[in-house]
Amino acid sequence: MSLTHDARGTASRAANSKSLELLARAGFIGYGVLHLLLAWLALQVAFGNASQEGSQSGALEELASQPFGAFLVGAIGVGLVAMAVWQALEAAVGHQAENGRERVVERLISVGRALAYLYFAFTAYKVLSGAKSSSGDSSQQLTEKLMDSAGGRGLVGLAGLAVLGIGAGLIYHGAKKNFEEHLKTGEMSPKLRTVSRRLGMAGYISKGIAYGIAGLLVIVAAVTYDAEKARGLDAALRTLVEQSYGPFLLALVALGIGCYGVFCFVQARYRKV
Repeated sequence: MSLTHDARGTASRAANSKSLELLARAGFIGYGVLHLLLAWLALQVAFGNASQEGSQSGALEELASQPFGAFLVGAIGVGLVAMAVWQALEAAVGHQAENGRERVVERLISVGRALAYLYFAFTAYKVLSGAKSSSGDSSQQLTEKLMDSAGGRGLVGLAGLAVLGIGAGLIYHGAKKNFEEHLKTGEMSPKLRTVSRRLGMAGYISKGIAYGIAGLLVIVAAVTYDAEKARGLDAALRTLVEQSYGPFLLALVALGIGCYGVFCFVQARYRKV
């Protein structure tokens, strides 16, 4: 019992570290830059001028190709690791304001965020090391391996349902403005709070649409035994642009993802960390 208490005490002290807070806030800036680049790539896909994959890995590769880009990618990676550590601590000892089932749900969400931030940090590392970092290729290859194994198509279908659920959750989170619960809105001016709300709603809903389409494509890949459809975010963006009014719709989604990028800058200052 005392060991558990000591472990929780250590985790709580780490969670209250000022250095970790500053790194996490810097991480939001890097995360915002990543989404702005992703929005730019999505616009390139919409108008047929894409030179990089429309995904987080493509955005990091685009950044790395610019002057001082490698340094910036490295800084983003460090910030993402800090955000992952912060969310891992939140999963372990955080969300004290919630009770019962709500606390469990929030801690599980923090686990998901920590894993996502670690994945993006690892992608940044692969870009810096020159290793193959295509998110689409990795997703397709993993899907092919799973579908060649016993019960693999079922696992792929479940993964698609999970991604679809994440997309739906993001849309709900944005539409209900739940993100405001994690912001120090009392420190904002009325105008900034209004702008922040609109950015957050547009950002979360747009990301939810993109992830929802990606999840549907993974499910289709499992049903049709076609791993090429399971290329993650890049496939979702390219599928959207192929629809009626696709370039216009994708441009709107890109604008929303850009809004999320700007919203990350707001979080860097006003997020409760």
